Amino acid sequence: MDWIPTLADREGPVYRRIVEALTADIASGRLRRGQQLPTHRALAKALDIDLTTVTRAYAEARQRGLTEARVGQGTFVSESMSQPRQADAPRLEFDLSMNLPPQPMEADLEGRITRGITAIQREVGFAAHLNYREPGGSENERDVAAQWLRSRIPDAHGDRLVICPGTQNALFNMLMALTSPGDVVLTETLTYPGIKAAAAYTGVRLVGVPMDDKGVLPDALDSACRRHAPKAVYLIPTIHNPTTATMPQQRRREVADILRANSALLLEDDAYGALEPSAMPLASLVPERTYFAASLSKCIAPGLRVSFLMTPDRDSAGRLAAALRASVQMPAFLMVALVTRWLEDGSAEAIIGAIRDEATARQKLAAEVLARHAFSRHPNGHHIWIPLPRNWSRTEFASHVQRQGLAIVTAETFSVEETQPHAIRVSLGAASSRSELVRALEILATALISSAATTRVV
Repeated sequence: MDWIPTLADREGPVYRRIVEALTADIASGRLRRGQQLPTHRALAKALDIDLTTVTRAYAEARQRGLTEARVGQGTFVSESMSQPRQADAPRLEFDLSMNLPPQPMEADLEGRITRGITAIQREVGFAAHLNYREPGGSENERDVAAQWLRSRIPDAHGDRLVICPGTQNALFNMLMALTSPGDVVLTETLTYPGIKAAAAYTGVRLVGVPMDDKGVLPDALDSACRRHAPKAVYLIPTIHNPTTATMPQQRRREVADILRANSALLLEDDAYGALEPSAMPLASLVPERTYFAASLSKCIAPGLRVSFLMTPDRDSAGRLAAALRASVQMPAFLMVALVTRWLEDGSAEAIIGAIRDEATARQKLAAEVLARHAFSRHPNGHHIWIPLPRNWSRTEFASHVQRQGLAIVTAETFSVEETQPHAIRVSLGAASSRSELVRALEILATALISSAATTRVV
């Protein structure tokens, strides 16, 4: 057998010692993701224990998300650390609607969280991170974050940076601090739903600017700036949500020139930038006019609620820190301390690298399963953008695949104009494993070649 756990140096019930050995061997790399484990009977014989003990151990391991059972094949080391869904939970079998980063075993996210939190407790204790503090982060935390951003924004400095509890909060605070009700903010015709929600609450009017497969069109942006005199321009130039468009360098220069010529502020959402580090942010080209939000939600995990907002100058940083105080007081500084440690010791880059590799592998799977269908993608991105066949309406298609247990998102969710493209967004990272993703994509592939007339419920 490939794996026999060592139990002699562990305490407690035998089934629990098997689970603990399994956990340790996954963390150490002795067991690799997707590796097949011995059958219940074979492991019971090797350890000279009864079969029910092994069955209980494997059930506990599966409940913890360490393993997955494949019908007719056996038990395998899980492809991710995502917890399995409860059987009685009223959820879809495949929810690919939320744009989440995958959590491959190689990222060791749970292990890194455990070790990092333990180190913080040992070195300084928790008390310092559980009290009220100045919003925006300490000087050291801001300097560490700025140093991390400096590979992409050469003049990033801590005194211009505000640490926020997620980019959604940063967007809301920017609109509150920089705009007034009725002001116009330009954005791509399709954009992140979060900016739509923030604009609705703050009374800001979003105006869409046409885009192509390389991002916002420079001439259209220039014309819209001249026509609307916007208070700001909100753009996602790297792995655009939802279309996956990434601006080439020449277009970034053209957009920067247009922003400068029209004295327009830029709100740059860099949610996916860490997945494509070669893409130079617009903030590096027009730093004096840019509010740059770099989130960890899409490159590490959304639950950390840590985002770095680089502002044009110190005064702007102070203004945004005041807005942060008014909205949520401060970020969760225990999480900020953990992220700061990861940025300093290289853990953040290791996690991001593992997630980027997993995203690339999932994109390849999507290309294989959906080989007969055209769609837009970025090789390191978490989502794909699929035009629908003419015989389907967006609503009918979404309803049809939902009846098959699959959730996706249709174009109107992202549109700021009345006319929406005939397309859907599918989030590859949301699947708990590659095998689950393949099953979900097979449902999608079948639906794309089906006729709406024959599948519609009467």
